[in-house]
Amino acid sequence: MRTFNATFVATILLSLSLVSLSSSASPVKYDSGVPSDIQAQMEADLGFMNQIQGNGQTNFHQQIFGAVSGAQYKNFFESRIKKIGLNDCGNPNAVACVIPMMGSNKMWLTQNFIKFSHPQIARLMVVYHESRHSEIAHGNWPHDTCPTPFLDANGHDMKSIWTGASLAGEPACDSTQLGSYGSSTILLKNVAMYCTNCGDKVKMDADLYATDQLGRIDRPDVKQAMINDFHGQAK
Repeated sequence: MRTFNATFVATILLSLSLVSLSSSASPVKYDSGVPSDIQAQMEADLGFMNQIQGNGQTNFHQQIFGAVSGAQYKNFFESRIKKIGLNDCGNPNAVACVIPMMGSNKMWLTQNFIKFSHPQIARLMVVYHESRHSEIAHGNWPHDTCPTPFLDANGHDMKSIWTGASLAGEPACDSTQLGSYGSSTILLKNVAMYCTNCGDKVKMDADLYATDQLGRIDRPDVKQAMINDFHGQAK
């Protein structure tokens, strides 16, 4: 019967465990200026997103992301964003941004991302919004300038759900369901409707933030097409 040196076996096991850890680690790199707690929060958020399971999806979601699936979301994000840093994004009301001249595959977080307390699914809304901006082939999906005045259905000024800043006249709207606001709205609405392993609070938050982001679609026909899509009526 063949015998093995205990030290050799332990070394092999340790090596295998390190391989396993390295293969599961996020490929996203962080600038040295990104605090460790923010890095940990981001990894936890992405980890949550990567394990989502779904039992359906709308047509627009299928077009942009594929199925409501953690594997699909993981591939979507990791194929677009490779690095994360801190930046003011040139706007005191900004939460995060992609600055193409500084690398389209890098996402920048501002202090607004850090200092405001929002649900995990809302932070992921921002993360996937910015990942859409990385797409050079589509001109990085630029925003529309919101109309002035910019009012909600009740006649109140539209304001950022994140910072409370007024949106009228700001580059904070979309005219297509395929842009950053449109796609993140579709993502959250599908999580709210089809995620099978999300708690009620996550689905409620996803629906709340999706409804808010839908208000940033400034073309009535596009907004109606998205509503139809959510009800299974998209063409």
